[in-house]
Order: sequence, then structure tokens, then C-alpha cells
Amino acid sequence: MYQSSVKQRILSVREAFTPVERSLADFFLHNTKQMDFSSKNLSHVLYVSEAALSRFAKKCGYKGYRELIFSYQNDLSQETEEPDVSKMARGVHDRYWEILQHAFSLLDEEQVARASAFIRGSQRVFVFGTGSSGLAAQEFQLRFMRLGLQVQAVTDPQQMRMQAALLGAQDLAVGITLSGKTKDVLEALHFAKANGARTVLLTGAPKSAPPGAHDVLLPLASVAGLDEGALISPQLPVLILTDMLYRDLLKNDQETSMRRHRKTLQALRQDSSRHAKNELKGK
Repeated sequence: MYQSSVKQRILSVREAFTPVERSLADFFLHNTKQMDFSSKNLSHVLYVSEAALSRFAKKCGYKGYRELIFSYQNDLSQETEEPDVSKMARGVHDRYWEILQHAFSLLDEEQVARASAFIRGSQRVFVFGTGSSGLAAQEFQLRFMRLGLQVQAVTDPQQMRMQAALLGAQDLAVGITLSGKTKDVLEALHFAKANGARTVLLTGAPKSAPPGAHDVLLPLASVAGLDEGALISPQLPVLILTDMLYRDLLKNDQETSMRRHRKTLQALRQDSSRHAKNELKGK
């Protein structure tokens, strides 16, 4: 399967782009058709100056815009020769790669460690999320339960409010909102913090996060259309961050965590074995 070298370069330096350069990046990342890519034409199509195109190319590691376009057109010609299944797989691959690159560029190890310490040091952990974020909250619960932690996913808005009202200083509330606008989740975090609980917010819109509702803010990698589930699961950025928190917990209490992990794994295997035996008896 062919992988675009230009797109990989763009993704590798995405976080260094200005707002104008980000709009150019979005065009080159998502365009699939050959066209007149001359700087004169593209500046009119994208409403940018030719100088902006030149700066963008140099920031991507090319000598100039002409070199970038030469490589880009070569990439497009090879992409069009791929069968439909390969194109679809490449599209998913590129989207995953874009999110992974974005996730690691946003990584704040100090804040991840702080959130991990909150999870480890709390008597109870409640994870709030609705829709696809609710599914991610359930995965969060399953992952950390296997380390012997008291974690519960809450996906119903009314239950979020009730649970948040009952939290105290020994508890932790984790809110997940990819859009950053999920009112039920943000309100539940606010109530939890008002009642003395520690709070962690996972959001794809960190700049618009309401002040005072969280002790730790963990940005989620977000790309255009992700919260709509247009091409891939919008849960992916949450799962990446969940894995980071999980690994940090293992690192800081590896012996105890692994012992508990093995116990839960053994219990699952025993359950599967029992079901298999019952099915054989039924036959």
C-alpha cells in the first residue's frame, strides 16, 4: 500500500503551523484529485497568498513550493493507481496516523502523571461521558478495574448529576468530551468539584474548557469531523490517552498492578472454560 510522503511530512510538523498553514495542511491532507496546483491558481482557490504557500512548503521541509507540488503530484498519481480497497485502507491509515501524531504533540507528561496519581490515590473513580465518549468511559472502567481500582462509568445525564452530588474529597471524577461542549459532562464535573472531589477533564477543545471545573486538563487529539464519526471511531483519541494513563499506573506500581491484572485475566479464562464445558454437556 502506497503511503504519501508529503502527507507524512505535513503531519509531522502540523503543530508548528499558523492558522493559515493549518488550512493549507487540511487541503493537502484531504484532497484526492489532480488539478492545477500552480501557486497562482491555488492561492485563488484557497484565498491565501503565494508567499504563504512558499512558507508552508519550507516549513514542511521542502526547498520551495514547486518541490512540494512535484512530490505531491507524484503521490497522487500513485494513489490513483491503487484499487478501491487499498484507497480505503490508506484513508483509514492516514487518519489514524494524523491522530497519533497530534496526540503525541499534545502530550504533557507532567499532567498525565498527575492524573494517574489521582486515579491511583482515590477511593472511587467515576467516569462521565455520553454517546461515543460514553463508550470510551466504559472502556476506561474495564481497563482500570483490572488493576483493582474502583472505577465506574456513568453515561446517563441524570445519573451523572446525582453521582456528582454524592462525591467527596476521597473521590475522583473524570469527564470525557471530544467536542468540549457536552453540557451534561461539564456540569457533572462542576458539581463534583464543588463537593470536594478531584476532577480530570479529557477534551478535544482545551482552549474553551470552562475554568474552575477541573484540577487536571488533558487535551484529546481532534481532527475535522472526528466527533461525527465520519471515517473512523471518535473514541480513538480517548483510547490513546487511556493507554497512556494505564501505562503510567503500571510503571508506578508495577508489582501490585500486574498481580491484580493476572488475577482478573485468570478469572476471565476460568469463566470461558466453564461456559465451554457447559456447551459441550448441552450437546
